[in-house]
Amino acid sequence: MSIKFHCEHCGKKIDAPDTAGGKRGKCPSCHNIVYVPQMDTEDELTLAPIDESEAERKKRLMAETSLLTQNILQEKEVPEGSAPAATETDGAEAEVAQIIIRYLRQMADGDLDAAQGTAQAIAAHRKQAKAVLEEMVASDPLVPELPDVPAQVLSGLIRNLRTRIA
Repeated sequence: MSIKFHCEHCGKKIDAPDTAGGKRGKCPSCHNIVYVPQMDTEDELTLAPIDESEAERKKRLMAETSLLTQNILQEKEVPEGSAPAATETDGAEAEVAQIIIRYLRQMADGDLDAAQGTAQAIAAHRKQAKAVLEEMVASDPLVPELPDVPAQVLSGLIRNLRTRIA
């Protein structure tokens, strides 16, 4: 009996002799080095079922992120905030500011699951979050802690968060 597996590089099906199990060999199709798994003839591998609801949720969140990003990038100007000048924040607002910055970083990096949890933490501090977001909109640059994220993207993410916690 032979060991049947797929090349991790090109995906082609490979039939290897039993003696090759646990060793490395060359894929006959793409010529990359592959590991030949050891297989017990008694044990048959079965795939775990796919959680369709989780796959659909991730697909929906990715589509939503893509749409938000496209809308933000199509804007011509960074909208002006109607907030007063930035003031000193107390301890609670400083903590909320760090949570908001973490949320913005997660959204900018596309880590949607983590961002959703962080947004719930922000919503628990709604009043301070609104004040911190107003200060961020009024500052230049918007969020100095995130210099690698374009201002238009940050502006859109902040606007989206403000709407979400309103």
